[in-house]
Amino acid sequence: MKITAVKVFVVDGFRANFVFAKIETDAGIHGVGEGTVEFNELAVAAAIEQMTPDLLGKDPFAVLGLTGFIHRQSYFRTGVVLRSALSAVEAALMDIKGKALGVPVYELLGGKVRDRVRCYANAWFTGAKSAGDFAEKAGPVVDAGFGALKWDPFGSAYMELDRAELRAAERCIAAVRKAVGDDVDLLIEGHGRFNVATAIRAAGMMAQFQPMWFEEPLPPESVSAVADVRAHSPVPIATGERYYEPARFLDLIAADAVDYLQPDSCHVGGLEATKAITTMAEARFIPVAPHNPMGPVANAMNLHLCAALDNVVILETMMFDVPWRNEICRETIRFADGFMTIDDTPGLGVDIDEEACLRHPFKRQSLRHFDGRLTDIRPVGAEKTIFS
Repeated sequence: MKITAVKVFVVDGFRANFVFAKIETDAGIHGVGEGTVEFNELAVAAAIEQMTPDLLGKDPFAVLGLTGFIHRQSYFRTGVVLRSALSAVEAALMDIKGKALGVPVYELLGGKVRDRVRCYANAWFTGAKSAGDFAEKAGPVVDAGFGALKWDPFGSAYMELDRAELRAAERCIAAVRKAVGDDVDLLIEGHGRFNVATAIRAAGMMAQFQPMWFEEPLPPESVSAVADVRAHSPVPIATGERYYEPARFLDLIAADAVDYLQPDSCHVGGLEATKAITTMAEARFIPVAPHNPMGPVANAMNLHLCAALDNVVILETMMFDVPWRNEICRETIRFADGFMTIDDTPGLGVDIDEEACLRHPFKRQSLRHFDGRLTDIRPVGAEKTIFS
């Protein structure tokens, strides 16, 4: 079997654009992968196209050999664009291999340790502005079966919170806690917005609500700064979505900077790299919660990782998505009682529709976290869950 074509599709996902790679072979088997990086989508697409000559005519079963060669030949070897492009290519190759062998991708990762994975809800709060809005939208999340939900209560704050902003965030968390009760896990998102002192203040404020974690309290540049926050935080700290090298996750672990690791399989170089990061975490008994707010192919990638990795404890799930998700992708999602079932279909168990992808082309988006548009992450009226 030889690779005959590599295609790239950049598809409007409203919050960002999905980046899909499709690799075709002379055996009529193709595979898909995803390397979505918010606001760098065209760069990732270009990186995949630049890799194409190193893939054409090659054996798609040689997954690590091909990705390792491309990594070496890139010379600079790192960066989120390169590693995300590798993620998409590697997943597509694994998809081909699984289909050709008649096994799900999780079998290529060592086999299944679970049939389903606990999920937490994200993107449930579209359009919410006030504490009351968040509380009103939180109830249906629990009614849908979720036992955990995540959101960012900090508005447009950056680096610092004044007393009024801190009280507003406290009111928001209190309202959601009251709406969902004491048995639901709350995960508080920071989006890397604070300095060390403010992050510690925010962590102290939220401790009364017993959140499962405080996510990404700081920008990603300084591991030692994250360690400072964790050392003074009364609540667990989660981070990892904006790290893309396995060595940086080793730095987080070595610095005692994190309670939950959140590698993103779209960013770190692929499934094998995510597995390596998770293995490092397991050696220190650190639980892993894969970052998973991207597209449908990334969701499939992460489900196979969750199937094969013993110390994964929970998976991020975008409760609502763009209305055209079902057009651009053929997927089967089975969700019940807060858990998503792992698909046993050979390969990744997901596919894209090329014509539908072309009907929803790239649209330039911008970061909404700090300009008051934080909760505008889905189109108005996008209220159908991804599993209904």
